[in-house]
Amino acid sequence: MLFTPSRDEARRFFIAVWQKHQTGQPLADLERMTLAILLDHPEYHRYLVEDQVDHDWRPEHGETNPFLHIGMHLAIEEQLSIDQPPGIRPLYQALCQALADEHAARHEMMDGLAEMIWQAQRNRTAPDPAIYLEVLRKKAGPRQ
Repeated sequence: MLFTPSRDEARRFFIAVWQKHQTGQPLADLERMTLAILLDHPEYHRYLVEDQVDHDWRPEHGETNPFLHIGMHLAIEEQLSIDQPPGIRPLYQALCQALADEHAARHEMMDGLAEMIWQAQRNRTAPDPAIYLEVLRKKAGPRQ
């Protein structure tokens, strides 16, 4: 069975991980993975409090949703750990080489992930990993 948390449950998970980190509590594997992402994004630390759970960030106002950003990072980490969709790991390595920056490579992957999701929503279809991988191939350069 897949775990599909609600928006609020996911946000509370990120907040709980941050609180555990701040108080020195032990973390489970997924929490450690999440903490690494949180530590890479100090600009989001101020949002890791309960009163931000209901906040909406509007892209049309130039706002970035920190919880969505963290969630996409977490999805990418999971994809890389199991090479799913197949071939994503070598494309990530090519992006790392092209950009000389692992974090920047993951942000480029977010663009592909977002494109796949956007097209699925627009077309009312299941997400198509081929779209995602094609975006990554283009970003990785001519060798891919």
